[in-house]
Amino acid sequence: MSRPVVVLLHGVGLDHSVWRDVVPLLSRYQVLTPDLPGHGSAARVPQDVDLAGLAGLLEIPPGSHLVGFSLGALVAQYLAIHRPELVASLTSVSSVCRRTPAEREAVLGRLAVAEQDPARAAAASIDRWFAGSTVAAETIEHTRAVLTANDPAQFLACYRVFGTGDAVVGGDLHRITAPSIAVTGAEDPGSTPEMSQRLAAAIPGARAVIVPGVRHMLPVETPTVLAGLIDEVIGGKVNV
Repeated sequence: MSRPVVVLLHGVGLDHSVWRDVVPLLSRYQVLTPDLPGHGSAARVPQDVDLAGLAGLLEIPPGSHLVGFSLGALVAQYLAIHRPELVASLTSVSSVCRRTPAEREAVLGRLAVAEQDPARAAAASIDRWFAGSTVAAETIEHTRAVLTANDPAQFLACYRVFGTGDAVVGGDLHRITAPSIAVTGAEDPGSTPEMSQRLAAAIPGARAVIVPGVRHMLPVETPTVLAGLIDEVIGGKVNV
């Protein structure tokens, strides 16, 4: 019998390397870590790309267990809604959901900074993701290097998708039938615990998990916790 396929989708401005501490913990599965379009070695995206366009450029094997982080979570939710045959389970990590007007204003403000001063925006992201965390300095510097290596135009195109994608999927989350979990850090200032709770409430049968003492970067802050939750979802232990 072939091993279940797990597809890990990273966040905006990052690449597949964000999963490097998670992948060894999922060795019982066939794990795929593609770069999202517009990132790393993946295909470029048009400047007017939207969430549907981003999702449509990915090759996902049918029946995959999707794990999406931040922007990757919005892509995974889109696929779970519109291509349910591809999605055996859905794990949304540090996902935004149905932003309030104030939350949308905040993310569009960050987009405006990125348009005007990419270096300042990158520094602010690193601070927002890691301030006060115990993540190794090498990991933080690796993340900074990946973030600053992005093609600015490609990053902005994908960041616009991140800033608007929750509105695209928000009204259709009730259509997701795959076993689902929404997990974020208790200290995440952007993809807040309230957002994960909104997401779990909107997806039938889903549950929210809030990890104490953690900010945004669960794949590098708490890879063991995250891998354990992925195991639970794949094993059908969602409502526990």
